[in-house]
Amino acid sequence: MPLRPGEAGPLLLATAYGFCILFAYYLLRPVRDEIGAADRRNLQLLWTAVFLVMLLAVPLYSAAVARWRRGIFIPLVNRFFALNLVAFYAALVLLPETARPWIDRAFYVWTSVFALFVVTVFWGLVVDLFRSEQGQRLFGFISVGASLGGVAGAASTAALAPHLPVFLLLLLAVLPLEAACWLARALDRRAESAPATLNREGEARIGGSAWSGIAPVLREPVLRNIALWILLMTFASTILYFLQSHLVGEAIADRALRRAFLARIDLAVNAVTIITQALFTAHILRLLGVGLTLAVLPAVAALGFLVLGAAPAALALGTLMLVRVLYDSSRHALAKPAREVLFTCVGREQRYKSKAFIDAAVYRGGDLLSGWIYAGLAALGLTVGAIALAAVPAAVVWALLGRRLGRVVGRTAD
Repeated sequence: MPLRPGEAGPLLLATAYGFCILFAYYLLRPVRDEIGAADRRNLQLLWTAVFLVMLLAVPLYSAAVARWRRGIFIPLVNRFFALNLVAFYAALVLLPETARPWIDRAFYVWTSVFALFVVTVFWGLVVDLFRSEQGQRLFGFISVGASLGGVAGAASTAALAPHLPVFLLLLLAVLPLEAACWLARALDRRAESAPATLNREGEARIGGSAWSGIAPVLREPVLRNIALWILLMTFASTILYFLQSHLVGEAIADRALRRAFLARIDLAVNAVTIITQALFTAHILRLLGVGLTLAVLPAVAALGFLVLGAAPAALALGTLMLVRVLYDSSRHALAKPAREVLFTCVGREQRYKSKAFIDAAVYRGGDLLSGWIYAGLAALGLTVGAIALAAVPAAVVWALLGRRLGRVVGRTAD
């Protein structure tokens, strides 16, 4: 990764910011996923609630983007979620045990919103700071920092979940979120003092309205194709997630052991992701280009669904773990950096507002639709294996769309 004068400081700050965000998320993710396994019969209802909350959250976030410069609204978003965690802690401690199922469901919805927003805000800042050429050289390294944060968070939860009440995990996640606020401010100040290295546009408000990020998604080819690619990704990811909830919920009865098992999967995912990012991501992006790199994840998904569909029941849990590790590591190490490079080709309003609409509302809308599709297939009597096989054709279409998106981006870059 060749560095140019002035890039080392911003690169390290962005990498540390990504570490903190993913550390906080992966502390909480096994808690959320265990709730999903315990309440798996209501998953599609929970995802419906997530989508409805997203419809409210996206325009509120866009209004903040329009009103304040990035050095203000980015720390504001992270501190808002940190205060939410304190509120959940208070609810778990002070409310009676009979309220726990509803607290769990509210936390499940909240974590699903949190996961997308804090990561979207992080990458929105990164693509706003670094230019397209810089992104192709540096985003892989920044992603390594984020993955290290995921490893630290997953390892912490795997070690602590059997011994500590879940309440304390929530409070622990507040600390990296606060650190992320300080790192975001430092990055913004660095852009102001070194405009030759980073984009200095953050001094100005982005402007527009709370809704002005939506129309470009329908109008502009790059954003429209990204949104379609995301929809197909959410379909594959949701089907895999529902399969996981069913298999883990049936195989492991103890809730603390479920959290620890899910945390170990996350730990393996992030370990493989880091190795891939450190050794292969930049080379793959350079050799294959954005389009073919985006097609790798759908190919992994298609193969994974075929394996899950053919696996005997006795090997289902182990097969699931293998597929999850390969799928999620490909998503983080290859698809995510390639997708973020695309947003360096659009304007600032699209980087924050349209990106938030795609990464939040479109993403969770795809989750919602896919969750009901899974529920419908299960209601028709399809087994876990049959549902996995039914998802293969969608993965093939998804791969073709990734290739097409690469051609569109190539024309835009020209």
